[in-house]
Formats: sequence, C-alpha cells, structure tokens
Amino acid sequence: MAAEVQIFGVRHHGPGSARTLVRALAEFQPDAVLIEGPPDADGLIPLAADGDMEPPVALLVYESASPSNASFYPFARFSPEWQALRFALGRGIGVGFMDLAAAHRFAMERPAGPEGEAPEPADPEPEGAGALPPARDPHGALARAAGFADGERWWEHMFEHRRADGSDALQVFGAVREAMAALRESADSGAPGPRDHLEPYREASMRKIIRAAARGHGRVAVVCGAWHAPVLERMPPAAEDNALLKGLPKARVDATWIPWTHRRLSASSGYGAGVRSPGWYDHLWAHEDAIAERWLTRAARLLRGEDLDASSAHVIESSRLAYALAAMRDRAIPGLDELTEASEAVLCAGDPTPLAFIHDRLVVGDLLGAVPDGAPSTPLQQDLQQTAKRLRLAMSAEEKDLDLDLRKETDLARSHLLHRLSLLGIPWGARGESRSRTSTFHEHWRLQWLPEFAVRVIEAGAWGNTVLDASLGKVRDRAARAPSIVDLTGLIEDAMLADLPGAAEALVTAIADRAAVDTDVAHLLGAFPPLARVARYGGVRPTDAESVYRLLVGLAARFCVGLPPACRSLSEEAAGAMLPLITEAHSAFALVADRVDQVSWHEALGRVAMDDRAAPALGGKACRLLLDAGLLDPRGAGVRLSVTLSRAAQPGAAASWVEGFLAGSGLVLVHDDRLFSILDEWVASLAPEHFLEVLPLLRRTFSTFAAGERRMLGERVRRDAPATGPDRPALGIDPERGARAMGVVAMILGLTPGLTPGLTPTGPEQGASS
Repeated sequence: MAAEVQIFGVRHHGPGSARTLVRALAEFQPDAVLIEGPPDADGLIPLAADGDMEPPVALLVYESASPSNASFYPFARFSPEWQALRFALGRGIGVGFMDLAAAHRFAMERPAGPEGEAPEPADPEPEGAGALPPARDPHGALARAAGFADGERWWEHMFEHRRADGSDALQVFGAVREAMAALRESADSGAPGPRDHLEPYREASMRKIIRAAARGHGRVAVVCGAWHAPVLERMPPAAEDNALLKGLPKARVDATWIPWTHRRLSASSGYGAGVRSPGWYDHLWAHEDAIAERWLTRAARLLRGEDLDASSAHVIESSRLAYALAAMRDRAIPGLDELTEASEAVLCAGDPTPLAFIHDRLVVGDLLGAVPDGAPSTPLQQDLQQTAKRLRLAMSAEEKDLDLDLRKETDLARSHLLHRLSLLGIPWGARGESRSRTSTFHEHWRLQWLPEFAVRVIEAGAWGNTVLDASLGKVRDRAARAPSIVDLTGLIEDAMLADLPGAAEALVTAIADRAAVDTDVAHLLGAFPPLARVARYGGVRPTDAESVYRLLVGLAARFCVGLPPACRSLSEEAAGAMLPLITEAHSAFALVADRVDQVSWHEALGRVAMDDRAAPALGGKACRLLLDAGLLDPRGAGVRLSVTLSRAAQPGAAASWVEGFLAGSGLVLVHDDRLFSILDEWVASLAPEHFLEVLPLLRRTFSTFAAGERRMLGERVRRDAPATGPDRPALGIDPERGARAMGVVAMILGLTPGLTPGLTPTGPEQGASS
C-alpha cells in the first residue's frame, strides 16, 4: 500500500502559517514529518525538545576545514518549521530534514565574500518586496495581483490575521499549492532556467528523501517553502533525480545549535527570507485575542520607561483609532500599519522619534534565544561560556554599558577576557572612554553579543582550546606576519592589556630584531611610545623590563640622529603624518625620563626648530615643545616667530609654522604678550589675497584650542585692539546716511525725531553722536 504524502507549503517565519500548519498536522495525523532544512543536522533535532531550548535559535552548519564557510538556518517560535519540529517530537513521530546536504552545497558553491566576512543566514526562500519576477518573489507577485503594495502585507492580510476555527486548514494549503503552481508555470515560461542554480539539486534531494520516508511510513507530512510545494507533489521518475545527484562533490561539515535574535531575523539585516517585523509576529503568535490592546499597552509601557508621557487614556484612544482605520480598510482586525499610525498620532503626538524607538524595540526587537548545554560545541566555545558565567557576563543581544574598576579582581579578569576576545577578532565589547577620565584604573566597555560571533569562536579554535591559549597563538601568528616594527609594538600593548603570559617578552625580542634592520625614522618614532608605556606601567617581569629599557635607549639614539634630515623636504601630507609621531614620542620620554636620557632628543628638536629646510609645521612643533619644556625662553621663541613671519616668508609656509607651533593649545598666546603681538601684527600686515590663502590653516589651528582659550583670546583682541592705527583706519560714520534713518527709527520707537536723545537728524552738517 502506497504511503499518503501531504505537502504543506508555508511561508518561512509566518505566525499565521505556523498556526494553520499545527491545525493541519493535527487533522492529518502523520507518522513521519519532513521539514525543509539541512539533512546534515538530523542528529541535532532531539535537542529542540529540550526545556532549555528557547527560540529564536539557529542551526549553524559549517565546513570543518574552513568554518567561515557556513550557513545559518534560523527558527523563531512563530516559524512553521519550528512548530512542525515541536509537533513531531511531542508525539514521538519520526522527523527529519530534507534539502541538498550542506556537505554538497559547500563543495559546489564556495563563499564569494571577502575572507573573514561573517556569513549571512541561509536563504531557503527569498521573499523580498518590490517588482521582482515571480521566481524571485512569489508572494510579491500574488500581492500585486491582489492589489497590495508588497508580499508581506498581503500575506499578513490573508493568513496572519485569520481567526478561523482551523477546520479549513488542509484546504488553505491546497490553495497555496495551486497558486504557486500557477506562478511556477508563469516563471518557467517567462524566463529560462531556475532562479537559483542549486535549485534543481535541492528539489531533487527533497524528492529523494520523501521517497525514502514513504517506503517506511503510511502518512508523511512534508513542510517546505511554498515555492517548492508543486514540484514535490508531482514527482518525476526517481531515476531522473538520482542521475542529477550522482557524483556530487562533498565536503566534511559539522553542525550545532546557536542562539539567534529577532533583529537577525529581520529583512533589514540582509537575511533573504527575513521578515520586516519579527517582534510583531512574535506578538501575533503569543496572543489570539485583544491583539491591538496588548500591543498598544506594551508600546505605552516602553515609552513610560523612557520618561515619556503615555497614559492608559492614550492606549484607549490609540486602540479606538486603530480599529476605526481597520474598518475603513475592510480588515477584520487592526494590523501593524493601523497600529503604527494610531501610535504615531496618539501615543507619540505626531513625533516620529518615539515612533522609531517603538519600531526598533517592539516591531523588530532584540530577543536573544538560548540553547541547552548539551548542544555540540568546540572546547573554545565551552571555555568561553564557562569563563563568561564565572565572571557574570551575560551574552545578551542588547547593548549594555560596563564600567570596570581594575583594582577589583573580578573586573580585572573581565577586562582580560574582553581584550583577549578582541585579539581573536571577536568584538563582544567595544572599548570607550572611561567616565573616570582622571583614573587609570577604570575602563568603559559597551557589550553586545551578536549571533555571528559563534562562527568566529569556532574559527578561533584553530589557535587553541581555551581563550588564553587561542589569544597567545593568535599573537604569535600576528607577530610572525607583522609588516613593520610599529605593528609589533602595537601588538605588545594589546598583549599586555590581555595579560598574556610570555607574550610581551617574546614580542620584545622580535621588536629588537626588527629594529636592528629598520632605518625608517617614522617607524622608530612610532615604536617608541608603546614600548615606553609597557616599561612604565608593567606587563613584563622585572628582569625582562631591563631588556625593554635597553631597547628604548637604542631606539632613541637612532631616531634622534635621523630626525633632523627626516624632517626636510616633506610634502604637507608627509609632514602631517610625522607631526603626531614627534608629539607622542616627546610625551613618551616623560614616562621613562629616569631611565632614558632626553638630552639627545632635545638637541634633535633644537636642530629641527632652527633648520630652514625642515617642513614648517614640524619646525613650529619642535619650537613649541622646547618652549613648553623650558629649554627655549619666550624671547628666543619670539625671535624665531619673528623670522618665520617676516615679510620675506611665504604666507603659506608661515601659516604652517604657526599651525605646528600653536596646535593643541593657545595658552602661550594668552600669557605671552610678545608672541601675541608678533602674531597679531603679522595677521594685520597680510595682503587680502595672502590672508585668504592662509585663513583655512589659521582656522584649523584655532579650532584645536579649548573653548575657554578661544574665549580668552577673543577678549584680549577686543580689549587690546586700538581704535585707529597704521593698519586699522578709523571707522568713519557717514552723517548723511545716518540722518536718513533716524526719523524712521524714532517713529518705530515712538519718539519725536527732534527730541531723540543723543541724535539730531536735522542735517548732514550736524553729524551724529551717541
């Protein structure tokens, strides 16, 4: 006796589809269920019945030799596939996945994206909006035929808002199959070839698995994307499918369950089978009555949590408006469009800002699922989970600010973990500016765990089985491939912050070897500050710190000799790149002043300051550093400024020198009358065309001053500027033009022109006074 096979064509992640499917399965009473998905993950299906499994979750299937070649298969609690899984597992019915195995798929189609790019979820059924051909957007084609703007809104109207008793569930799926059959006919006749070059292999694999299930069961339920339903119902001879699938290449794959989020289910995340409103769909699945009232109550509670006015009266009026809009549009109940419009008009008082907040938090949402401990995982995944649990760090999809006090043992361990993960390319935390700016014992992080980090954790397992071992392995690899000494010194700081035992010592040795053959002064300057911080703040054992100081002394000796010639004949861009290197090296000398002699550095700065061939900006910066260090008195700085700003100097070069001299702080002008006067007279003496040439440079320079410094400079200019002078002609007043306006002004003010205090607009000979 032949098995009875029933095809249920669903919409991925549609709550109406899921609810109708559960009723149809209960009516059909199958003894086997097949669900569109990767057969490679059949062994993981029993975990879906675990009480600790909380959707949204995803099956992650990846190539063992190259974990970045991976696919995600997401499930929400309102996904029809998830409900089919739960239906079968709850009744002890045989259940499995059907599709082209990921082992074949990966071998046939390698990822086209850049190396290391996070993979996107597998796209079993693209359903985007827009005027795509039926083969690419079947629901969109049906929606346009019915007069709807897009497929999602049509599907909501036809299926998600249905409140039937379920007696017609099987007929609904029959109607879907007929509609899709007509669309496939239209697509096949209008455009040659399938929409996806793997589609024939996928559908042949589905049919092959259905035939195998039918041989051992009496009633087989097949749950698949609606597009595939017609070709699974009318099967070709088995020999055709077997011939197509024969000899396909194969890769070794692994699979596991991972937590997923509603945000990653949304179409805006790039997921081809995503929906626009996963949070709304979850609400539709959770509630069968008072849907609008419950939704608006949640929106009001959300707004109140942000200290916005949203009372019960607002909810009542919003609900009335939503139902009125639904009635006008001939809809049984308010949909998301009606609720959004009502929320904007009443709850948000027409303001789009809180409405955008509602959309982000409710319509989309950040709900993060959970998987049981028994899900397959790599040793590195297990170590990370155990460490995060021990340190009380929750892997949440919501952004969370974390302030760490590094004097506390737990906070210090948290800092080490986050820095180690950053080294591994897993940016669970983004480091920001500490709120305690004056303290070196605080760090500020913003945490957000994204589902795709699961792939990066698997990839990082190649470097070690624990977070510590993997971080050490990654650092060693980066050190071996570092293109310059600057990259090595930046890495030693990262290793120090991550507290990697032995890494700093190995990097110091590598830096010493690289420094011995590197002749680029910019590289040597850039390497100095990180090493100075390591020597000053620790991170290496005392015995190894001596080698760091010896390395610093050697670096300083070499770049001090090479600095003056390296500052000559530079372009503006090259001088701009050298400027911060000199500034940071000068600051770093202060950290190690007790162990590294600064005399040679100051002499090198002096040669740059007095070298007419040096780039003007670098000469100005060298002069300013010497002045701040007390090695150049204000009179000497004034002489140098006078020479630089003399009439023989090019205005552009002079402005660049001023930029280097003043960049970062203008206090020297506030407190030194001589320097202020020299600069003031130079600006006043510029010809109009030269002033326009140097104005951008001067504005850029003064923009780096603190607001208080700019205010003090402005007050000094206003206070000290003479009313007249050789460069400042008197501001003449035209009595005749003034007299013409006085009568009008007096009338506006209600005064008699002849009696206006201090103004006598009787004629030009009278003048004007005030």
